[in-house]
Amino acid sequence: MLKLALAAAISMLLVLEPTAAQARNKHHTVKRVKAKSAELAKTIADDNHERMVRRIDMVHGKRRVVYQRVRRVAPAVAMLSAGDIAGLNRIQDAIGLRSNVAYVMDQTSSEVLFEKNANVALPIASITKLMTGLLVVQSQQDLDEVLTITNDDVDHLKFSSSRLPVGTRMTRGNLLHIALMSSENRAASALGRNYPGGREAFVAAMNAKAHELGMNDTHYVDSNGLSSQNVSSARDLAKLVVAAHQEPLLRQDTTDPSYVVQASGRPMQFHNTNYLVAMPDWNIGLQKTGFINEAGRCLVMQAMIQGRNVVMVFLDSKGKMSRTADAGRMRKWLEALKPPTIPTSAAAGVPVTVSAAATAPNVQ
Repeated sequence: MLKLALAAAISMLLVLEPTAAQARNKHHTVKRVKAKSAELAKTIADDNHERMVRRIDMVHGKRRVVYQRVRRVAPAVAMLSAGDIAGLNRIQDAIGLRSNVAYVMDQTSSEVLFEKNANVALPIASITKLMTGLLVVQSQQDLDEVLTITNDDVDHLKFSSSRLPVGTRMTRGNLLHIALMSSENRAASALGRNYPGGREAFVAAMNAKAHELGMNDTHYVDSNGLSSQNVSSARDLAKLVVAAHQEPLLRQDTTDPSYVVQASGRPMQFHNTNYLVAMPDWNIGLQKTGFINEAGRCLVMQAMIQGRNVVMVFLDSKGKMSRTADAGRMRKWLEALKPPTIPTSAAAGVPVTVSAAATAPNVQ
């Protein structure tokens, strides 16, 4: 009996040993698979922080496609605007605006109808292009002259996209039109680059014009507004809007809902970045939008409300549609009041007077 029991035990060991070995192998295999999966996930995550930017260069008269790998900020990272860093978001107002800065004035009398943090110098993004347009028009450059987009016009700061590939040929007038209407960055860059004396002379002329208009909180470093070092206050921008509104071409170019231009002999349709210009219940005489992370959503407008020509400035607004929504809130507020009773200041809280320009984060 003892021999039989011993034989049975040995048989069981022989049967179970392969099973245990298989279990150990399976365990190690699972660990290897998990490790590979984790490594793959990390690679994908790393790749998600980069993107390929495609551009077309002209080399010896031939088109060459170039791809450049660009790192980007993870979407989970919330970017603070210069206004937020300066604490402007803590200032509330009577209307509940989403913009950190607001300024509204009667265009005819210069009476201030509403203000909120209106003296703070902040990044203004593509509102810069309004000064670019004013300078091009007042310098009386030939609008029919054909200019060429070059690699110098490509955005190497924010890596923003453009529908104008390097080598595109277009008249100065059409470049001005889409720079103002569609906020085309390469178009605005080409306008500055083709000014007598080049881009440096153009920026100097922009700052000289700002000084002439009494825009003492304003400073420009480029013609398209991609740099956060283009700064101004809402009060200053109201002066710019008044000056720009005197130019019929700027009124037309900024308020066209859409327009077809000829680019290298082929038609291209562009649309306005401000949908309010196509709304029948708005009477807008001039406008310009702007956005970079440091500036937030920005909007300047000249419009007729209740028979009164007003200038409205909204800076550092939060939310894609918030700047135009603030314009709607402001219009309703003005319509609800009789002009003689509108106070000179409607903001609740003391306007902040510190400059946030130096604290603007350099992102993208």
